Amino acid sequence: MSLRLEMPGILYDFYERRLLRSLDTDRMPKHIGVMVDGNRRWAKQFNAPTSQGHQAGADKIHEFLGWCKELGINVVTLYMLSTDNMNRSGEELDMLMGIIANTLDQLDEDEHISVHAMGAPELLPDYLADRLNKLTARTPVREKLHVNVAVGYGGRREIVDAVRELLHDAVDKGADIGKLADELSVDDISRFLYTRGQPDPDLVIRTSGEQRLSGFLMWQSAYSEFYFCEALWPAFRKVDFLRALRDYTGRQRRFGS
Repeated sequence: MSLRLEMPGILYDFYERRLLRSLDTDRMPKHIGVMVDGNRRWAKQFNAPTSQGHQAGADKIHEFLGWCKELGINVVTLYMLSTDNMNRSGEELDMLMGIIANTLDQLDEDEHISVHAMGAPELLPDYLADRLNKLTARTPVREKLHVNVAVGYGGRREIVDAVRELLHDAVDKGADIGKLADELSVDDISRFLYTRGQPDPDLVIRTSGEQRLSGFLMWQSAYSEFYFCEALWPAFRKVDFLRALRDYTGRQRRFGS
């Protein structure tokens, strides 16, 4: 009986090592965007409360970031809470905010991770906005991974905010707005995005089988590669991640050409 129970784990470990060996380490993504989707559906499968699904999803985030550090990924952007999610019931939203706050506290304990907040802090309760500000201001002892936390985030809103900030900046400098409009470039807007100064994502992963962006990094993902995985986020395994990386390293990136 014990041998039968051990065999799946042995086979899993063998497959994981095989996937690792198959990766072209010279072509690994430097920045990965992840849409952590499927928490509620995962809970529903087990007739469990929604809160259990969100907690399992939060636990998976820490596991996933550990994999990224092991594999030398430099930047991860996590889509944790969209502006559309703010329309959920007050009870679920309060519960979800609490789980996100606890997740941020755990990130704060990792001295090798730096964190940058993306989104509209005015949409969040004060305690959550304060934790995001505190975490963003903190300097890691030795950075191994930079994590962008998208909470209260919307892709269209980000672009609007960038253009608004660009215009305010031009007015403050006494620039001619008409001339700015004539000379406006992609780089001008990129300088005011939430991810300013960071590389665009090389790979965007979405779990749960959905095949759409839902407003995630609309500007930055123009030339990203996309990988859609059937697994619900809490059930996303390291082998699923390695498959995504294997698929990515085997592609010929064209950057729009």
